[in-house]
Amino acid sequence: MKPNPIVWFEIYVQDMSRARAFYEAMLDGKLEQLPTPPGEMEGGLEMWTFPMSEEGYGAAGTLCKMDGCPSGGNSTLVYFACEDCAVEAARAAANGGSIFKEKMSIGEHGFIALVFDTEGNMIGLHSMA
Repeated sequence: MKPNPIVWFEIYVQDMSRARAFYEAMLDGKLEQLPTPPGEMEGGLEMWTFPMSEEGYGAAGTLCKMDGCPSGGNSTLVYFACEDCAVEAARAAANGGSIFKEKMSIGEHGFIALVFDTEGNMIGLHSMA
């Protein structure tokens, strides 16, 4: 496993306007909208990113509104860095977990897969290839 393996997080919300107002007020800053890559998530995904810096410490992330993903409970999604996220997704399924979304393109940002662990927590896998 690579050091600092978490590369991204998403906090799932149902009311994006309300959630943005809360986080912007709490953290005294502004979120920026991320464009949705063309494809299967078009129209069903809205993301607003927290400030990011590739030189800074810590993982970047967003507020996320996606059809079929409710807020509350398991509403924060942590992504782990991978060489090829399909490999880790297959490993998850082979070791008592299950695959929610097979490897899919997120445009210039690479690829993701979503899996459930053995406890029912959804986690994300990210790779550039």
